[in-house]
Order: sequence, then structure tokens, then C-alpha cells
Amino acid sequence: MPPHLFSYRKYWAECLGPAPELPMSRAEMDALGWDSCDIIIVTGDAYVDHPSFGMAVIGRVLEAQGFRVGIIAQPDWSSAEPFKVLGQPNLFFGVAAGNMDSMINRYTADRKRRNDDAYTPGNVAGKRPDRAVIVYSQRIREAFRGVPLIVGGIEASLRRIAHYDYWSDKVRRSVLLDSRADLLLFGNAERAIVEVAHRLAEGESIREIRDVRGTAFVSRQFSTQAAEGWRELDSTSIDTVTPASAPPNPYDVPQTTDCAQRPDNDVQAVRLLDSAAPEERVVIRIPDYERVKADPDLYAHASRILHKETNPHNARPLVQGHGDRDVWLNPPPIPLSTPELDQVFELPYTRLPHHSYGEAKIPAYEMIRHSVNIMRGCFGGCTFCSITEHEGRIIQNRSEDSIIREIEQIRDTSPAFTGVISDLGGPTANMWRLACKSAEIEASCRKLSCVFPGICKNLNTDQTPLIQLYRRAREVQGVKKVLIASGLRYDLAVETPEYVKELVTHHVGGYLKIAPEHTENDPLDKMMKPGIGSYDRFKAMFEKYSAAAGKEQYLIPYFIAAHPGTSDEDMMNLALWLKRNRYRADQVQTFYPSPMATATAMYHSGKNPLRPVRRNSASLATVKGLAQRRLHKAFLRYHDPENWPELRKALRRMGRNDLIGNGKVHLIPTRQPPKRHRVVDVNAGNFATQHTGLPRNPKRGRKRQPR
Repeated sequence: MPPHLFSYRKYWAECLGPAPELPMSRAEMDALGWDSCDIIIVTGDAYVDHPSFGMAVIGRVLEAQGFRVGIIAQPDWSSAEPFKVLGQPNLFFGVAAGNMDSMINRYTADRKRRNDDAYTPGNVAGKRPDRAVIVYSQRIREAFRGVPLIVGGIEASLRRIAHYDYWSDKVRRSVLLDSRADLLLFGNAERAIVEVAHRLAEGESIREIRDVRGTAFVSRQFSTQAAEGWRELDSTSIDTVTPASAPPNPYDVPQTTDCAQRPDNDVQAVRLLDSAAPEERVVIRIPDYERVKADPDLYAHASRILHKETNPHNARPLVQGHGDRDVWLNPPPIPLSTPELDQVFELPYTRLPHHSYGEAKIPAYEMIRHSVNIMRGCFGGCTFCSITEHEGRIIQNRSEDSIIREIEQIRDTSPAFTGVISDLGGPTANMWRLACKSAEIEASCRKLSCVFPGICKNLNTDQTPLIQLYRRAREVQGVKKVLIASGLRYDLAVETPEYVKELVTHHVGGYLKIAPEHTENDPLDKMMKPGIGSYDRFKAMFEKYSAAAGKEQYLIPYFIAAHPGTSDEDMMNLALWLKRNRYRADQVQTFYPSPMATATAMYHSGKNPLRPVRRNSASLATVKGLAQRRLHKAFLRYHDPENWPELRKALRRMGRNDLIGNGKVHLIPTRQPPKRHRVVDVNAGNFATQHTGLPRNPKRGRKRQPR
């Protein structure tokens, strides 16, 4: 086990005590009595001293170790001068793009530039560069040559190996090479950053720090490492890409919901690798950058291997060549224990934006200022989501007492608090304290999800502790309402009906957002999401308990258009389901290929890396053309007249003229309405109806509406 996160001997500056705010200027440093910073964090977000913001968490964790930490937030990247504002750090620069990937933050799924940025004062766009980690790192190298440079956060984490870049439509090399960073920290990086900081403070060169979990680095020295006991294993010998007969594949896991039936071959294969020479340590070499760039099949294979090596209890290091250099990935960090996570969240955050922003509103802060994060991680494994790749599949839980203390702190210190806690959650709302029943099975398992294709028999799904937390939170004096706004895993929720009753009765503010994502099995399988039957079960419970509580409440389901594995017919069937169930989506989500996600590997390669990738594997339908992406989005908004011409054309092409007409059985009407009319599709229900400004006729009421 690693040392406790807060057990290190503190650095000498600990005697100065914590700063009211981490300084962003020389004047603030002078007021604190600092002649220099030990560590400077450069971030693409505005500095908000709140545990939901990465720069604050890392900054306060390092401060608790005794280091003097400064923040450079959203610097002007047109020159190196803004990066000199705090001087040269004694130990290192840390660089992160912010809480969001800078490209996703700036561009829509259709590659159009956004007009806002929720992490910037005033919601102003354009305050961070594209690929911020690279740009900030280059400016730091210009300003201070030779200072150790460490990159981290979600942008660096998802680009730690060669990755498909949606915005340039090509495979890019590891961000380590383009940023020229000395180390890359992936995932929640408290353990790694603390160990690295102390080793640097003790005089160790950053080029000698090569054994820290959760780090990646560039090396020309693999032959030396091999001589020190490393044995290299070619990933294609584990998961062959050729169609010829192959040896047993430890990653070809049967699709069963019982973990106890699955790991045997997997564990045995790993032990066979190590049993011949137990003194050896195995590193897996995945296909190099040049090969995965040229060969989509190898790209999908590399993605599969990487995702299978993410359990910190059995993951082996990975290495990937980039020209004459190697990018080396150490295994992921061991998750934080509950006492460690409690201490991280109870550091002396002000829970406020930096005072220099004045009265400017930061939308991301306004949304979470009165929310409480109760856990980290997600074992859902949704292929389009980056949470698992970044935070891991093992849930890290805060204690109930720590959560209640934070609620009390919000009540006592926030002048804007009106008695409403806006959320108790995290990556998901209802995975708190859920884990594998067997530590041995958890340590050996390589399955990508604990809930797909069904809930694993070894997963504890009892949400009684969460019910108790909700009840205790409601009892805090001064708290009027506790809402649950994080994404809910409804397939888990229905396993504890009492939880659904508690949630619906006390913690829904009229609407509850959940994400079935689709209704058809093919796309759901590629997403690793449960079938629509799980949603139907939850909906029935939701309506039953809402009625019992005497409340009129609604479910707001979210769906994804254009996900890999989705056909035009799948989207048509989804639209018909929406109409039958009288749903009209105001906002829809189009699949966004984020770096390193499994669904992105599907999108780029046309292969399914959830199963072994072969040269003769069946191709996967991918939606890449702008016209088809627009069509899939139009099916989700079948009720919008703007989409009717496109949908008519598509339905005729698909041989489904029977869905065009003015009856209840039809999806869209035959004719377009006049543009200025208010449109109400009487067959679609009255949920989220759309108005286009038709005035009332005071004598005759409303004009007759087109169907």
C-alpha cells in the first residue's frame, strides 16, 4: 500500500501556514511574506478556490504538504511575459487546461466555435488557447528554460498516448512530446503530485523520477530498464490482430454478469506471463505511433489494450514508440482511502472565486457553489464518456461525517445560501459506497463495466447507506431542500426500491434528468448502456412514488445522436419511441469523439474494440458525414418543422412513406406550416412545446394550427 497522502514530512514553508487565497500576483506573494513560489500551477480556468476545481484541489493539497503554491489562471498566451508574473518556481511548473478539455470547451460537436465559456468570468469565450496544455507549456519553456514541467488534468490525461484528434481528423502523438513536458500525471493526481514534489524538494532530478504510479514520461532508455529486470511483451501476442488461429486470449472475456466466472482465464494468463521468471517485471508494448496513425485496426487494438490495463491492482506498464523515443505509462494510482479523500475535501478552501474577479459571474461556479461532491470514479464504463479513463472504475468515497460537515460549512459561510443544497453527487448520483463484494475478484478483474451487459453478481448494489446520508443531510439545521442533480444510474437505482422512493419523495425539484441514451440494442451495446427496459422499470417506480407523494414530477430523458454503431433506422425507431411516449426534446446531444474514449476508437477505426480486433472483424457503422449527423439529430427533434424537409427526404429514401402524414401513426406531417405560426404537434403531447410568436386573435382565440 502507498503511504498515506498526508503522512509525508512537511516541507519547511509549512511554518508560514495556509494562504487565505493562493496568490496570483507578486503583490499577494509580498503580503504573504513569500520571496518565491515553490510550485506554480498554470490553468485554463479562472481560479476558483473550491474543491470542484482541479487547480484548487492540487494547489491546496500541495500547500498542506508545506509548499508555497501560486496560480496563473487564464494567462494571455500571445507571449511568454504573463508566465513570468510570479517569477521562477523553486521546484516545478504544473500545467492543466482546466476542468474541461480545451477543444471540447471551445468547439461544438459540429466543430463550430462556441460563444461562451462557463469557466471564465463573465462567460466570455476565447480566454484559453486551443490545445492549452501544449501552448502553455511552450510559453513556459520560452520564459524559463530548464525548470521542471509537469502536465496534468483531463486534457493531458486523455492524450497520454497516440490518440485520434477529432478536430484535425487525424491521429496525433502523445501530448508529452508536443508539450516537451518532463512528466505527465493522469487521473486524479494527488498521490503522484505529492510524491513527485517531495522527491524534487529532496534534490532528486525530475529525469530520475520514473517509478511513480499515474505518471507517463518520454524515454530513450528502455534497453537500460530492460536490463534492470523488465521484460517486454508485444501486445499483439496477447490480442492478435491477424485472422489466423491465435493462442488463448486473456482479454477475450465472456459476456457474463458474474465476475466469478470470468477472471480465471484472465488471471491465469497474467500469472503465466510472470511465473516463468518471477523476478522479471512485464511491460506491454502497444503498436507505435507511426503504425496506429497509418492503420486504424491497430489503433483500435491499442485502445483495447490500454482500457484493459486500467485496474490499478493488476495493470501493467505500457510503452509506445514515437520515432526513436518511447512514451512509458506507469500503472494507474491506487485510489484514495476514505480518510484521505475526506482530508482533501476539508482543506481550507474559501469556496469562492479569486477576489480579483470582483462581481463577475463564473457560470460553472454558480452551478456548483452549493453542491457537495460525495465520491469519485465510475464503474459504468460508458464508451462515449471520459470519466472512467480519468478517475478510474473503483469508487472513492467520502465519509458521511465529512459530507455533513461540508453542508454545514456552506450554510455557515456562503452569503448566497438560501437553504438549498443543489446536489449531493459526483460523476454519478448513486454509486456512493458501491463496490465489488470480493477484494480478490476486484483485484483481478479486467472487465470494463460492472453493470454491462448486466449488473455483476459480485457488485454490492445496496443503496441503503445513501438513503441514510440523504436523510441526515435533510436534517441539518438551516437546510430546506437537498436536490440530486448528478447523473443517475437508473439500472442500479431500481435494485433498491426504497432508494427510488426516497429520491422521488424528497430530492427531485420537479424534473429529474436521466440518460437512457437510446432505445435500440445495437447502439446501446456499443455504448455499454442497459436496454430500454431498465428505463421503463425506473419510470414506473418514479411515477408510482411521485403519485404517492402527491407531486407532479417529470423525467427528462437524454439521448445521443450519431453514436458509432447507430443506423438511420435506429434513429427513426428512437424518434417513433419519443412520439409514442409524448416526449419532445428541446436540447439534444450529438456524439462528440473525445480523445482516448472507446467510442472514439470505434468512430475512427470502424471496428469494435470491446471485442478482440481482427483484420476480418465486421466493420462498425459510423456516422461521420455532416449531413448524416444532422439527420440523426433531426430524428431526435422530429417535432421541429425546420427538420421536416430533411426527415421527409430520408424517410422516402428508407422506404418509410407510411410515416409521413397527418395522423397519429405518422412521425411527421405532409406539408410545412407557414413560418410565423406557432407549431403544436397534437400527437406529440404538450411537453416542452415550441412557440414561434403567432399572436392571439382576441375574438376567435388562436388561429387553427397546422397538424
